[in-house]
Amino acid sequence: MEALAHGLGGRTDLPLDAVAAIVGGGAAVAASFLALTVAWRRPRLRPDGGRPVPAGLARVLDSPVLTRAGRAAALAAAVFVVVVALAGPDGEKANLAPWALYVTFWVGLVPVSVLLGPVWRRVNPLRTLHDGLCRITRAGPAGFRPLPERLGYWPAAAWLTGFVWLELVAPHRSDPRLVGVLIIGYGVVNLALARVYGRDWFTRGDGFEAYSSLLARMCPIGRRGDGTLVLRTPLTGLMRVTGEPGLVAAACVLIGSTGFDGITRTTYWRDNVDPGSLLAGTLGLAGAIGAVTVLYLTGMQASAKLTGEGASELPGRFAATLLPIALGYTVAHYFSFLVLEGQTTFILASDPFGAGLNLLGSTGHRIDYDLAGPTVTAQVQVNAIVLGHIAATIAAHDLALRTQPAGRTVRGQVPIAVVMVALTCAGLFALLSG
Repeated sequence: MEALAHGLGGRTDLPLDAVAAIVGGGAAVAASFLALTVAWRRPRLRPDGGRPVPAGLARVLDSPVLTRAGRAAALAAAVFVVVVALAGPDGEKANLAPWALYVTFWVGLVPVSVLLGPVWRRVNPLRTLHDGLCRITRAGPAGFRPLPERLGYWPAAAWLTGFVWLELVAPHRSDPRLVGVLIIGYGVVNLALARVYGRDWFTRGDGFEAYSSLLARMCPIGRRGDGTLVLRTPLTGLMRVTGEPGLVAAACVLIGSTGFDGITRTTYWRDNVDPGSLLAGTLGLAGAIGAVTVLYLTGMQASAKLTGEGASELPGRFAATLLPIALGYTVAHYFSFLVLEGQTTFILASDPFGAGLNLLGSTGHRIDYDLAGPTVTAQVQVNAIVLGHIAATIAAHDLALRTQPAGRTVRGQVPIAVVMVALTCAGLFALLSG
């Protein structure tokens, strides 16, 4: 199915001058860096800052009842999707499971996490099942091994790589039966690992929970070190001065995979590459992720030379500042996909087993393509990429002021700014060259 073959929503009629957009986007990011060097000379993003959320609202948000209700709903939805995947209609156009996984869950998790925080960590069905298994077997914290710190986000990066390969490259990825089997397999493997390492495994070992939690660092609602819920500047959650293993890999996978999605929509790719080639798709995805990684690490090495810092420390320290870029790429590539193709999940849910039901009153409905016209889609896509890079530039600049030697901050930020401009132009090129 073309709509599920790639994340990009399939709009090739965008009313934009590609060259002007690429040049303008790169210039905007460069100008933002120059403005920061003049107007932003001390750290402003305070990790322990923020205005406390009203006490009544905080109690509601932290309510155990809300948590239990969310967990029950998430577990019921997951079971329902698996049952429909395995026992519902054979055709991918009639079965809601592929749409629920690739559109509603994978893409919908982004705005939910950015706007509401690490929601998936709170309602994760795997955590619910793990807790149930622990009660049945009477397993306690003393029976689990500590999760090695050196693992960090590497397991999550591996899971995310596997998922984007499935979404963008794998054959028969929209087969409902395959979707059901993969969901079950993913759950079984992660539950088995949680039996060894305990519930801490899900924090960085479950790719989807880690993905949601990383995006939630940009949520305007967060927690201070003392656990208080606060309203904060969205970039505040990125101000961590110590590196986290595997975070560079996870961020580069997210950026590179969406970049590859755009590349497959270009005229050059369509004219020269067999769209069904597993080898070409795999190499292309690996190449896109590798290119982003090399570009980032090269910029970090140049920055280290200019500031006199250790080259091994900077990539991990600044890895979180890549997250706004990942968010911008994701919004740009998946906005129309969620708004348009996301309607299919609701339409098919009205008659999930093809029995002639009309539970939600949407059976037989068609996608309303007027919800995201070419003009709106173009504006969202270009602005998402440009603003994502500007936000990343701001976060990197503030973190540099906080951690790099005084008097060398601007000098050390020049290579990072070059990387930001390059990624902006490359992202816009991939987006607009269809």
